[in-house]
Amino acid sequence: MHAPYNAAWDPTNNAAGLYYLAELIEEYTVSTSRIIKYMIMFSTAVLVGLYLFEGFPTLMIGVGLFTNLVYFGLLQTFPYIMLTSPNFILSCALVVVNHYMAFQYFAEEYYPFSEVLAYFTICLWVIPFSFFVSLSAGENVLPSTVQQGDDVVSNYFTKGKRGKRSGILLIFSFLKEAVLPSRQKMY
Repeated sequence: MHAPYNAAWDPTNNAAGLYYLAELIEEYTVSTSRIIKYMIMFSTAVLVGLYLFEGFPTLMIGVGLFTNLVYFGLLQTFPYIMLTSPNFILSCALVVVNHYMAFQYFAEEYYPFSEVLAYFTICLWVIPFSFFVSLSAGENVLPSTVQQGDDVVSNYFTKGKRGKRSGILLIFSFLKEAVLPSRQKMY
């Protein structure tokens, strides 16, 4: 009885959560940068702990630590992440390499599913996902996105409403309006 209900609402709940996260990241970029820095440091500590106490392979841990170093490089220009920068391209390639190495290792060594999921979540998914959601954070402040009429007078007449969105926020806004259309006031 609950399966159809969950199947219908889970994607909606996930989209709403992602939209809210993207809004928060866009609004508080300095705090987001600090949080991502702490996540990278925590992931690094987990990787070192897995090497010291669990005997994970040196190569897998080394690639993970190098990936975290590349993530620190991405933080230097946060929230302005250039998709063509060597750091971004290298981080994308390293995500694929890390996944391959983790799949190989966990195919050979038995660990309970919850521990495998914890490794993937903490060491492989959280940081790239954070960067992905924050890709649109710097788009609305670039000089190329300034619309004509973005002056004090236009701002006064529009009551300070935000302009057009771009990137991932535009997609989430479209999905929100498609699923839960808002009512417009008619005068």
